[in-house]
Amino acid sequence: MTNSYTFAIPFFNYLTHYTNRSVQLTKKRKQSNAKVQQGKTYTLQEASSILKEVNTTKFDSSVDVHIRLGIDPRKADQSIRGVAVLPHGTGKTKRVLVLCNPDKESEAKEAGADHVGLQEYVEKIEKGWLDVDVIIAAPSVMPKIAKLGKILGPRNMMPNPKSGTVTDNIGEAVKEVKGGKIAFRVDKQGIIHASIGRVSFSKEKIFENANELLHTVIKLKPATAKGNYLKSVTLASTMSPGIHIDTKTLMN
Repeated sequence: MTNSYTFAIPFFNYLTHYTNRSVQLTKKRKQSNAKVQQGKTYTLQEASSILKEVNTTKFDSSVDVHIRLGIDPRKADQSIRGVAVLPHGTGKTKRVLVLCNPDKESEAKEAGADHVGLQEYVEKIEKGWLDVDVIIAAPSVMPKIAKLGKILGPRNMMPNPKSGTVTDNIGEAVKEVKGGKIAFRVDKQGIIHASIGRVSFSKEKIFENANELLHTVIKLKPATAKGNYLKSVTLASTMSPGIHIDTKTLMN
């Protein structure tokens, strides 16, 4: 008969292994945090270089920019949204769905769209399917997909003319998305979150992608916005400490 002590040994070994692993991860994180001076702000070039040094993940982490704006997103003219074409792409191949009538299907497929159609996909989305990153629609089908707004709207996936995802130039729109075009919008807290690449990118590519996004956001400053427009900008990769950017160097 096996006693409880027999079961306790493997469990203890597992617990010890798990605890030691957690400590190792914590040490890595502490070493990573030590490379970013608390309370200090950096130029975008400096941050792009440091970012690669503080990464602790074994996978190719996403590089994200978080921009806190001095606006009131409740006001229609200050609800910032737009698109930026990153010069080096995002490092991720985006899955594109094109909703259109048959006359536009071949154009969409030739441009590289992953899924093309209309009614079939409307029904699939209504049933919970969302295995895509971007949805592009022809203007002629917008009345037929308006009911999807309650599903796609909260996920920031509803086709919209301002983001270039409602257009007659279906082929061009697909190529832009596949080539590195990203859409962004400010959230209820007045913050824009955007992925601009991967930690495997060179520091130069990270800088150039982040710079393109930031200057696109700066150009969208509303005339009614008062005070500091860029309140804070942080560059970070998955599970790495955030690196705060000196916003004065961006506005010059």
